[in-house]
Amino acid sequence: MHAQTVNPKDTLQQKRLITRCAFFLLFLLAPVLNIFRYDLTETHFVLFGFPLSFNLNLNWVAQSTPTEVAGQILFWFILPIMVLVPLVLWIAFKWGRLYCGWLCPHFSVVETINGLMTRITGRPTLWEALKKGSTGKIIHWVGLTLVCGLIGFSWALAMLSYLLPPIPLYTDLVTGQLSLYPSIFLAVATSVFTFDFLFARHLFCKYGCAFGIVQSIAWMTNGKAPVVTFDTARAAACRDCTKACDEACPMRLPTRSHKRAKFSCTQCLQCVSACREVQKDNPEGSLLTWEPGQPGKQTVLIPVRQVDVAPRQTRA
Repeated sequence: MHAQTVNPKDTLQQKRLITRCAFFLLFLLAPVLNIFRYDLTETHFVLFGFPLSFNLNLNWVAQSTPTEVAGQILFWFILPIMVLVPLVLWIAFKWGRLYCGWLCPHFSVVETINGLMTRITGRPTLWEALKKGSTGKIIHWVGLTLVCGLIGFSWALAMLSYLLPPIPLYTDLVTGQLSLYPSIFLAVATSVFTFDFLFARHLFCKYGCAFGIVQSIAWMTNGKAPVVTFDTARAAACRDCTKACDEACPMRLPTRSHKRAKFSCTQCLQCVSACREVQKDNPEGSLLTWEPGQPGKQTVLIPVRQVDVAPRQTRA
């Protein structure tokens, strides 16, 4: 799910392409394969083909003590959350928004539409200045809108299949027998997703995705977490560059700036790959690297100012 051309030598972005395509397919097929979904008709989750109702049913609850019911809720609901949430926060604390950059289906769409829009207008988003002579033809804009609409519809259908039995849903859709409320959901969700993909895709990742923001906060609290670092001692090598690193960033971040300015960095490392390409003939290599931060230099969520205290000189 990625239209951007990948440098054959750039194994890093090839790996990202594989992980994102695999996870995007999983996102679309998980309900169909009964890997995970919530069945509104049966009011329970389905996990790997098995109903997941926390082993609670009315007959069993009526015959059990409050302690037994509380034990079932604790074991099947609270404990998994207590394990999963700290695990996700620990991964984000150690490495940042790896899920966003390496798995997230929405971010895959962000990169795809960015690439298509750049080909049409020379700019990856509608909120950046048009480049002279790159306004794009009407047919290209129509095609781009159609692509966003098709992706938006696939997302809406996938979301609905997480709530209703997928096979009957697809059958009713193909035969034209889809009922009123699913039809309304598909129409509204498709419109919302299409608008997002056209106008606000990276803005949603920056400001609207609660899961992404939580990962960013966890990452920012760790001054030693890996971060894209700029070799300021070699800044002169950037003179002849056209800001390829900033142009490559899907989130439109100042890639050579300090960590706080890159709060919503998804660790996609597109900027690093772009710098490697620009500096491929430079024996010293890329000016951007992904390496552990240095708390004394890299600013964390709450900046701490270091003050060197010189020992007081005592008068003779």
